[in-house]
Order: sequence, then structure tokens, then C-alpha cells
Amino acid sequence: MTITVGITHHTEYHYDRSISMSPHTFRLRPAPHSRTPIKSYSLKVYPENHFINWQQDPFGNYLARVVFPEKTKKFWFTVDLVAELTVINPFDFFLESYAETFPFSYEKRLARDLTPYLETEDASSLFQQLIDNQQPKEPVATVDFLVGVNRAVYDLIEYGVRMEPGVQSIDETLQKKGGSCRDSAWLLVQLFRHLGLASRFVSGYLVQLASDEKSLDGPSGPEKDFTDLHAWCEVYVPGAGWIGLDPTSGLFAGEGHIPLACTPEPLSAAPVTGAIDQCESTFSFYNNVQRLHEPPRVTKPYSDAQWAAIDRLGGQIDKDLVNAGITLTMGGEPTFISIDDMESEQWNTAADGEEKRILAHTLFMKMVESFSNSGFRHYGQGKWYPGEPLPRWQYACYWRKDGTPIWHDQALLADNNATYSFSQNEAQTFATQLATALGLSEKVVVTAYEDVLYHLWQEGNLPQDPSPDAPELLHAMTRKGFLAKLEQGLDTPVGFIIPLAYDTVFDGWQSSVWSFKRGHCFLLPGDSPLGYRLPLSSLGSPDALAERDPADMTGSLSSPTSHKGYIGEKSVLTALCLEVRDGKLCVFMPPVSHFEHYALLLNAIESIADKLDIPVILEGYTPPYDSRVEKFAVTPDPGVIEVNVHPASDWYTLVKNTHALYAMAKSCRLGTEKFMLDGRHAGTGGGNHVTMGGPTPLESPFLKRPDILRSFITYWQHHPGLSYLFSSLFIGPTSQAPRVDEARDERLYELEIAFSQIPDGEVPSPWLVDRLLRHLLTDLTGNTHRAEFCIDKLFNPDSPTGRLGIVEFRGFEMPPHARMSLMQMLLLRTLLAWFWKQPY
Repeated sequence: MTITVGITHHTEYHYDRSISMSPHTFRLRPAPHSRTPIKSYSLKVYPENHFINWQQDPFGNYLARVVFPEKTKKFWFTVDLVAELTVINPFDFFLESYAETFPFSYEKRLARDLTPYLETEDASSLFQQLIDNQQPKEPVATVDFLVGVNRAVYDLIEYGVRMEPGVQSIDETLQKKGGSCRDSAWLLVQLFRHLGLASRFVSGYLVQLASDEKSLDGPSGPEKDFTDLHAWCEVYVPGAGWIGLDPTSGLFAGEGHIPLACTPEPLSAAPVTGAIDQCESTFSFYNNVQRLHEPPRVTKPYSDAQWAAIDRLGGQIDKDLVNAGITLTMGGEPTFISIDDMESEQWNTAADGEEKRILAHTLFMKMVESFSNSGFRHYGQGKWYPGEPLPRWQYACYWRKDGTPIWHDQALLADNNATYSFSQNEAQTFATQLATALGLSEKVVVTAYEDVLYHLWQEGNLPQDPSPDAPELLHAMTRKGFLAKLEQGLDTPVGFIIPLAYDTVFDGWQSSVWSFKRGHCFLLPGDSPLGYRLPLSSLGSPDALAERDPADMTGSLSSPTSHKGYIGEKSVLTALCLEVRDGKLCVFMPPVSHFEHYALLLNAIESIADKLDIPVILEGYTPPYDSRVEKFAVTPDPGVIEVNVHPASDWYTLVKNTHALYAMAKSCRLGTEKFMLDGRHAGTGGGNHVTMGGPTPLESPFLKRPDILRSFITYWQHHPGLSYLFSSLFIGPTSQAPRVDEARDERLYELEIAFSQIPDGEVPSPWLVDRLLRHLLTDLTGNTHRAEFCIDKLFNPDSPTGRLGIVEFRGFEMPPHARMSLMQMLLLRTLLAWFWKQPY
């Protein structure tokens, strides 16, 4: 990535009388060894009547000797150059074997050549103390030694601008503990020479460009592009040659350091030298840097003008969609990885990890503050894949689209990372009062215990003196787990259970009194939350929970706050559970069929939490789907953290949310890129799947117009580059998003038959697109989820949660910048608007 810049350096003097000027020497041309490519250079001098001769001094620096034959009242010069700031690795060098560790001695012939760069000044006691402190007591890697000495001067000397001519003495700089760049550079030169290393003084230009993004660690650099004359030091190390070190930053010299003159003494490197008649003068100067060419890069993929044009196009597409009567919502599933750890399993192959949970929760809390409106946080289970011992976790947040609060006081939702000290007594009090608030009574509250017999049996099966690497010790319920439960006390209640269901006929809560043959409720063994370990098989067979059809969710959500309930004879086998884990009161939510019932239960829980001043953690079953409720979730995936972003209904909301999410992820030390072993730049390894649908399932453009999905599939078939342009390194039949034609050979012929059955325009049969395409949009194994165009949630007849009117575009890898992600989404929005007018 190369940024081409233009540098202008102008200095001007005005004299109170006409004066004579002696020949002047200009050292303002980049030195031959400059690693920053110089594409053009010019030097302009006034008075215009002058003679100029270019030459090289004994040290190889370019000099311009200028003779002025006439008197003048004005003198100025301007340097213009064009440089290509190509990123330079300052450690890209090898060392001779004898110079790999310090101290070392130069070879005799080399030492003779370096004689001018080894001359030292007498060291005072103060300077000698600094020299002794930097002298290593045992051999050390040469590169580490250079870094350490440079850092020592940086820490010792405070940088400041000093307009007086010349260079301070070493003692003066040390006594003041401050100086200009030339003062600290000369101190570093002398320090290296006293330590036995040849070094030289460098005068040059320093170019610092404003960073595209703020740094998380250390200073971010200048707020705007900057250039000025600067000074630093170069050290000669066999094998590497001259290595630049800048003591004002404590860093090695990079592409922004453009050397003009490198000499043994500062005076020989002065930018301009010469004499004039005695007079009074006024002096002015400026240094400007201008970006001439910037290629796209991951931190700035588009220029400001390009992005403005993209943004205008997004607004125009919004107008086209509205004029066509299209109600489109777009969401996504971006993925992030740690910027500090790219090697451990949790950021490469494993789905879970301790750091992953911490970073995911930090991001989740920031998203709650930024996106939700009086919603509630839920800690539940996510997907469960074959081979994994437990389902993955999911942090989710829900809030109403109409802005009506679901949970009023956010302080009553416990912070998962905070420390609390609640006990089972508070849990029991909470349970009894909640049962009463729901119109029930405390007699329905069941006390739950660990199964003593099971744990005694398990302890008896363990070897007396097990080996530390014994496989049984790795099981979740081994001696360690047993001892933990012993510490708590097997006779101590684990938590409390309220059998609970919503009776739609009674329009209130229903409960029952549980009874057990053993007299008490003993939980199934395990470490999962209490609600997942209920011994329901000893109570009978539960009835299937009726699922609500997404198409029935019309009108606005009601907000009832009154509760009524009854205790029936029939056993209720769904339950709300309360337990204290790690000092936090956790409320396990039961499954319900309607979001209104879930919100009503939350209202009761919040009222008791407020009354008892006990913040709670909500876990267990998630609320049922409701198109009038927004949701986002943070979940783990192999090697990444996946964020399920709530959909946006227009372009500008999509832009705002995407930029905010990327910024929040970065502030949590989560990034969108990593590097492979060979240095190649790569994405997170996860996807950036895009979801498209409507405000309600039946308003989805893909259900109203099945020919829209047909157009997308056909367009991708005719433009196969779209399948690979945005994809990851893994493509083909076994990838996460195989193309339709990467399965069976007959697939395209069958697809053509299916397409012939899809009518043009709007149709009254939303199931049509699913019935025609479900068996074709799959991978080799018939998995409908792993397809370039996934219609699992479009109109799946098997489950109401599969009839959401959503098409998932899975052929997108996580891009490194928010604007690149938005550009991909705009491509899909534009194609949809086009296909609506003219099917492809």
C-alpha cells in the first residue's frame, strides 16, 4: 500500500537593505540511500539571477552550491518533491554472524572506513553514568540493544521545539532533560560511539500522515498530515548497513523519514549554510504535505468523494424501493476476532473460550447501550452442533419496535461480570413473592436439591488414587465437581421452582403442585442451569407447546400489567426457576407461545426485583419470535464471535448501525482481519452473511414476488465472479456457501424446471418459492443451511420460526471495513430494486 505525497518546503527572508550574499550550500535533496522512493524533485531559489552547481560531499550527500552575483533585499527558496510512502519494515535486514550479539568489534578494514563515525567527545560524569547504564552486563541480541538504547534516550529527553541555531552540548541536554530533535539525535550519536558503534547525524524531512483510524495502544499520531525538517541518528551494523533510529519517538526510522544529509557532525548536515552582510531581517517558512494519490486500503477503502457518491446512491435506491412499494429490511451476521490473540484455538478452530466469552460480553453490553430501547438482556443457549458436549451460549437483547419499555429499570438487570453476594435465602424470598404476584401461592414453590445418591455412587466409582491425566478426571462430573457440590452442601437447596404455564382460555397463569416418590425434587446430574436439569420424566409426559404462526402477529403489542392465576390438578411441566450462582440471582424463564405472555412475566419479575432491590440475570428459554420486537445476539462460532444484527429498514439506518458496530467491536479489542503464516492478509475466517426480508414475514419481497429470488440465482449463475469476489479462501462444494452448480450435475436442469413454474409478479401463495426450490438450494449432502442462497427461514413448513420471509446470502466473507460491508449490502439492495422492475 503506497500513498504518493507532495512535499513543499518554503523559507523566506526579507532584509532592511540590499545585501551581498556569499555562496550558499543547500543540503535539501534526498540522500542517495533514501529508502522512500522520490519520484520528482525541484529546488527554486530567489534571487533568480544566480548560478547553481550540484555536487556530492565526501559523505555522498547531494549539495547545491549557489552563487549570488548581485545584491538583494529578499531571499527565498522552495523545495518541491513527490515521494511514495511505501510501508517499510525497519527490521528487514540480516546481520553478520559476528554482529548478531552485542558487544562486538568491527573488522579492521571496516573500522578504518568508519573512523569519522567513531570519534567521541569527552564524557562528563553525568554522560558517563548514562553510558555505564546502557553497557550490557552480558551479551545481548544486537537489535534488542539498539532498541533499548534508543528507548532510553527517548525516556530521558523530553522533546521540544527550539528555534535557536546550533546543537546543545551533551551536558546541557542531559541537565535540562530536554531539547529539540537535533539535540537528542546528537546525544544518541555520541552515546552509540562511546558504546563502540559507528553512528552519524542525519538531517531530513519527517512526514507523518494522519491515521485512518485511532490507535487502541499508544498515540495515534497527528490529527492532520504533517511534515517538517527533522533530525535523527543512524548506526552502522555489519550486514544491515546504516540503521535509522529516532530518539524523539523511540522508534526505528520508517518510510516517513527522508534523509537529506548524513554526516559525522551536525554542522556538516545543516540544511543551508552561507554568509550575508550585516542587516535586520524578517523570517518566515512553511512546510506542507499533500496527498496526491491514495490506493484503496483496508482502513480506507473509498475516498471521501467515492463514499459520498455511494451514500447518495443508497438514498436513491431507498426512494426507488418506496416508490415500488417494496418493504425491505436488511440484517447481517458479521464476525470478529481478537486483535491480541490470533494463534489460540478459540480464535482459529474452537467455538468457545474464556477470552471469547469476556470480549463477547463486553461487545454485547456496548451494543445494548447503543441500540436497544428499554429492552432486556437474556443469557441463553445457542446452536448445538454434533460433536460438541453442550449447546453454545448466546447473549441476546430484545426491545419493542414501538419504543414501549419491556424492562423499565436497567439497574435491575445484573451485570454478568460484576460481583454480587446473594444467597439462597434471597432466592426463596424472591420465588415466594413472585408466585404470589402471579396470582398463585407459595405452596407451588418447589425446593430443588442435588441428587445425593448419584454423587455418592459416582464418588464410589472413582479410583482411590487417580492419576492426574486419567480420562475420568476430564469428565464434567468428576471428583472436582463432586467436591464443589460438597462445599456447597448436598442438603442445601440448589434453587427454587415455580411450575408455570399460560392458560389462554383462562387468560392467566396456571400452576400445579409437584409431588415426587422420593419426597423431594432431586435434579438431574450436571452443571447446567437448574432449569435444564428438572426431573420432568418423574412427573409425566409434557404436552407439546403450541407454536404461534408468524403471520398471526398483527396490530400492536398489548402491555398488560395485571396478573391472575390458579393452581390446577393437571401437572404443569414447564417451570420458572430461581437459583443463585456465583452470588448472582438467575431467573430461568419458561417456554411460552406468545411474546405478550413473556413480557407479562418479565413485568412481574421486575416488580419483585425492584421491591427486594435484587438485580437478576435472565436465562433459560428465549422469548418466542414476534415481528413487532427487535433482537440482536452475540454468539460463538469456530474461531470467531458472531453478531446477529437486528435488521434495518432503510439505507441510512443500515449505515449508522454498521459503522457503530465496527467501532464498538474495535473498542472491545475485536478486529476484522488477521494475517496468515506467510504474511498474507486474510479475513476473520468467518462470514458476513446478509439477511433480507420484510417488516413482517408476509411483507417480504421474496414471498410477494418469488421471481425475485429466481432473478438473484440466475444473475449469480451468469456472473460467477460474484460467488468468489466476496468469498473466503475456502470455496467449492464443501465450503460454507457452495454455488447451485457445485452439487450434482443434474442440479441446473432441475433448477430450470423449477424456474419455469415460478410466475412473474406478485403471487398469493407464499409457500410456492419454498416448495419449488428447497430441495435444490442445498450442498452436496442436502443441507439446506449450507447454500449460497439459504431459504431456511423463508417459508419452511416444518416450523413457524422457519416462516420468517428471510433469505440469507451466505457467499460473503467478513470485510475489514464497515464501508466495504455496506457496499456489499448496497449491491444486493440495488439488484433487488432492479429485479423488481425488470426480472432477470
